[in-house]
Amino acid sequence: MDLDVAQLRAFVRAAEELHFGRAAGTLAISQQALSKRIARLESLLGTELFLRGGTGVRLTGAGERFLPPARHTLAAADAAVAAAIGTDRPLRVDVWGHLYAPMRTLARVAGRAGELEPGHGRDLPSVTAALLSGDIDAAFGRVHPPLHTGLTHRLVRLEPVDAVLSADHPLAAAPALRPDQLRGSVLWAPGTLDRLDFLHQFADRFGIVDRATSVNLGLTHFLTEVAADPRRFSLLPADLPLPELPGLRSVPLVDPTPLYAWSLLWRTGDTHPGLSGLTAACAAEAGRGRWLEYDPARDWLPEPPAHAPTAAAPAPAAPTAAPG
Repeated sequence: MDLDVAQLRAFVRAAEELHFGRAAGTLAISQQALSKRIARLESLLGTELFLRGGTGVRLTGAGERFLPPARHTLAAADAAVAAAIGTDRPLRVDVWGHLYAPMRTLARVAGRAGELEPGHGRDLPSVTAALLSGDIDAAFGRVHPPLHTGLTHRLVRLEPVDAVLSADHPLAAAPALRPDQLRGSVLWAPGTLDRLDFLHQFADRFGIVDRATSVNLGLTHFLTEVAADPRRFSLLPADLPLPELPGLRSVPLVDPTPLYAWSLLWRTGDTHPGLSGLTAACAAEAGRGRWLEYDPARDWLPEPPAHAPTAAAPAPAAPTAAPG
């Protein structure tokens, strides 16, 4: 039985999105074309891969069994193409955590990392799927468990975060705040907290009981919502340039200072030479900018401190061969 790679790609993307319209959009084809490819694949296999109904799309038992080897087949096909045409193409790098502006960090190293081709991931699960399918080579954002066993990550930057709140908030005039002083305030989040691991863990750790969610329509819209209510606050990286909005304050957090951990993520065994250049550039900038300083007596990380560098730890070395 000969499998069509385009049909396989349509199946894998639809299985990851569980929404034919979104899957088609990521492949730059129409939903009708995607449905036809999947229907032809199902006909070839002699079994249904998806259940389609009023409650949405989900995988059948056959679809669930077919998905892992389908992903491996796509990765092998992409590797074969790369081997045939060479590896001088740009390194395809995706990002997530867009409200925290991950491209600020990548921009600091891009000039020394070789040619990069940026992507537009939405969150860690979607970026994970893109890495495993071979659609991208690397990704940059905050990594948190559980992480797929086929991926490797390296800590790049630990960034202090500030509290942003309304100028009418009772604590707005403070020169600095402890995180537990925000108890009684409302944590305003740009989406459901089960998809925002850092904010979720911060709220749990420091007893922030009152939480509310908004829709992520960009930083300016989000901060306008924060400024509009004297009970609200949120967290943003300390050096993130804020839009000039009336009625908004940014206050440092201390005792402890929360740190947002940025990591590079790639598929284990990926041999694109650009990965070495990117990790080397990140390590060099981390050393110059003291990006990896961490003191457990002063700082807070959601993950166990054993997984973070100590205050005196050097920046991680770049791989001298293919990562993995």
